[in-house]
Amino acid sequence: MAFARKRTESLSSVDVAWYQMEDPTNLMMITGLIVFDEPIDYERLRATLETRLVGQFRRFRQRVIQKTTRFGRPYWEEDPHFDISSHLHRIGIPEPGDHDALQTLVSDLMSQPLDFSKPLWQFHLVEGYGERSALLLRLHHCIADGIALVQVMLSLTDPDRDAPIVTPPPATRRRKAWNPLAPVTRPAAAAINLSTKALNTTVNTSARVARNPEYLVDLARSGSDVALTTARLLLMGPDPKTAYKGKLGVAKRAAWSEPISLEDVKLIGRAVGGTVNDVLMSAVAGAMGRYLASRGSTVDELNVRALIPVNLRPPGARLTMGNKFGLVFLSLPLGIEDPVDRLRELKRRMDGLKNTSEPIVAFGILGLIGMMPNRIEDVVVDIFGTKGTVVLTNVPGPREQLYFAGAGIDNMMFWVPQSGRLGIGISIMSYNGKVMIGVATDARLIPEPEAVIASFHEELAALRDETRARLIATAAQFDVVAASDQEAETPAAEPEDLDIALARIVSASQQAASDAPSQAVWVAPEGGDDLTLIRGIGPAFASRLAEADVISFADVATSSPEALQAIIAAPDWRHPDYQDWIEQAQRLADDTSG
Repeated sequence: MAFARKRTESLSSVDVAWYQMEDPTNLMMITGLIVFDEPIDYERLRATLETRLVGQFRRFRQRVIQKTTRFGRPYWEEDPHFDISSHLHRIGIPEPGDHDALQTLVSDLMSQPLDFSKPLWQFHLVEGYGERSALLLRLHHCIADGIALVQVMLSLTDPDRDAPIVTPPPATRRRKAWNPLAPVTRPAAAAINLSTKALNTTVNTSARVARNPEYLVDLARSGSDVALTTARLLLMGPDPKTAYKGKLGVAKRAAWSEPISLEDVKLIGRAVGGTVNDVLMSAVAGAMGRYLASRGSTVDELNVRALIPVNLRPPGARLTMGNKFGLVFLSLPLGIEDPVDRLRELKRRMDGLKNTSEPIVAFGILGLIGMMPNRIEDVVVDIFGTKGTVVLTNVPGPREQLYFAGAGIDNMMFWVPQSGRLGIGISIMSYNGKVMIGVATDARLIPEPEAVIASFHEELAALRDETRARLIATAAQFDVVAASDQEAETPAAEPEDLDIALARIVSASQQAASDAPSQAVWVAPEGGDDLTLIRGIGPAFASRLAEADVISFADVATSSPEALQAIIAAPDWRHPDYQDWIEQAQRLADDTSG
């Protein structure tokens, strides 16, 4: 394929940072895997890539030209010898062509650098994976961040098997007609302002804090959020030394989980008042703790930080290349053994990161690193590697069945590089009603990432079982016969039975706790008020209040939310608005006295 016009453009400072982080022991490469449910036609795949990838996004036919002066910046240039055959390869999978063989192949290619004399991407069509095919993708991080690259890859797919190859719908029209990318493109920090002023604040603050750490006290007095966050991030102490941290080698290992029903994860989240993200990250934290314990490490009260990418693109922005994300540091409570308690604590910590300026500060620091003329490995390790332990990414994917070059996609996964020479990266991705996690590790530090995957499945099962047990107790409080004593004591033979039972218990408990008149009868005590007139209080809750001598509107109005919470002892998923009860009770008391 020939392209007549020669284009050049400088890499942004953040893209330069990712380009210069490349190291033989820590390749700055995003690896992806698409598994099809059938063999894929090579010629149609090639035509799709030529039209929709290379033809639509010029970055995939550009190579990086190194800077020629000390303060020069690398730039993108059209590859005059571009040939898609240099980037799309057909390979066979070693015998017996099963999951383990594919996992070994992914690990081997993940350990091999890209050819920097050409555009920085490679696709490998893997044939002979049983009766199916797989497509292995390797793309350098300087092209774009993971969120943008997922969008690019999804732009190559279709909702129908027989969609035309040569005339794909325009990107804007595609998003209107079919929008599986809404969760991906929605920024987690929409309020962050990517202004030059914010970046300059980060740069100036970094320099001043480095020279004088006491400057942090002045920042605290000034109330400058971005500046204070910059200083706090730079002065953050190192993470504990664990098996996940150490000197890296060249060889990497990749593993991924079996697909997990997204509805099952949602069910656990609803039962304990958390989100899908809360549940999965809590299971990841538990898995990391289990793995360390299996190697004889003490995990009591252990916390390690996860570097979590945050999308900084504005909502509805058109698809562009480049890195436009920041990072937040989330402390993972590996030392909390109880799965439900761990989930609640992790959710509390995640809620504390909302609306933080950490992402823009990290973005600014990456930009500052990209401006440095010298080697930057030590700077990156000091800022990110020593302060964190794991890179943890969660990308919600499309909910519908997709087709790539006419072949149905069964599942997909990706792995991110571990910036700062971290020894482990964990990725979470959902697709078509299922969710999977991928683990990439340094072979010298964590030679068996599949053990982390196994621990993740165990943690998710433990969380489900503990949730089920607590809901059975909750159901009993509301006189719900969710299961016989024998059923409650005898574990179900199949995991699906537990899920069905858990769904039934949640449904029954919620129905009972809704306090519908048909479910319970309550009569106001003598001298008291009908507390069921307060929205959110039904017969069961009113009975509990009466047992605590809270029998009138005035009694409720003069109570505190904490006191009402102690009396009601509501189940995890209810979350009554006690303050609203108090305000309603005050109005009803005023109306009664009037």
